[in-house]
Amino acid sequence: MQYRTLGSSGLRVPELSLGTGTFAGRGPLFGEWGAGDHRQARRMVDIALEAGVTLFDSADVYSDGAAEEALGAALRGRRDRALISTKLGLPVGEGPQDAGTSRARVIDGAERALRRLDTDRIDLLQLHGFDAATPVEESLSALDALVRDGKVRYVGVSNYAGWQLMKALAAADRLHLPRYVAHQVYYSLVGRDYEWELMPLAADQGVGALVWSPLGWGRLTGRIRRGAPLPERSRLHRTASLGPVVDDEVLLDVVDVLSEIAEETGRTVPQTAINWLLRRPTVSSVIVGARDEDQLRDNLGAVGWELTPDQVARLDAVSHREPPYPRSPYHRQEGFARLDPPMFARA
Repeated sequence: MQYRTLGSSGLRVPELSLGTGTFAGRGPLFGEWGAGDHRQARRMVDIALEAGVTLFDSADVYSDGAAEEALGAALRGRRDRALISTKLGLPVGEGPQDAGTSRARVIDGAERALRRLDTDRIDLLQLHGFDAATPVEESLSALDALVRDGKVRYVGVSNYAGWQLMKALAAADRLHLPRYVAHQVYYSLVGRDYEWELMPLAADQGVGALVWSPLGWGRLTGRIRRGAPLPERSRLHRTASLGPVVDDEVLLDVVDVLSEIAEETGRTVPQTAINWLLRRPTVSSVIVGARDEDQLRDNLGAVGWELTPDQVARLDAVSHREPPYPRSPYHRQEGFARLDPPMFARA
């Protein structure tokens, strides 16, 4: 396992992290992902730690907080060996303070997360979504209070648009408040929108990407193939509408090339898809989830080897899609392309 700095911070994170969306398994969505056995959660953490994974990501909405409880229990007695990342801001109830990133919600939400995680600090606290009703200065001030109290070490966000993230970073600089060092984003071979605006912003501002759903919401597991029906046991039958939209033809084209390269390398389709992501600019860590030990071990096999330049180029080509304006001229017109740094010109 290799380790990278998280954005422009001094925090070192593993190139693969373990997501806990499969822990606890409660509710209509998370119940499809995992089971409620704390012993299984501890076993998954055991395997991850043995492989050098030190960052574990959760959220208050994962199984109504039960995933955080399972993670806290799994790390009991070895908390100092791990980094805990969690998120808050999405609705957790019907009350007026049960959603958003107001000062009350951020501070109360962090306190509840600390209790569920059975820890005295959160290494990385992220706002799970942009709250248009709360001034960014208020959210930043609340996070600053948590950092000053030693309850939070670093702060980040998730699922922000470019202007939202830049507005918050500018406010942090103006008010001398903690800057967001991480942006947890959706990014995969069948979902490369991150590259259009957020990746250049992240490179310019020193914000590290923590990638969620690197297998395209379960579409790049190797079980979906051209000419074959969706497997009966696939959770996509029940959860596809809740995740990122993927065009079926794009998916099948990407899967065809992934399958060819997986055969060439002796790796699996998921390992190949994750390995491609690890080579992308601004990516600090790819968050993998797993329903069982076999799936986790397979995902962990995405590191320790590299795709060849030719294989990367083939995956780049098959997954490339024309970006929307204003990015399109920088891809298609020489005059614009000369203004764009090479790493982003065809990203």
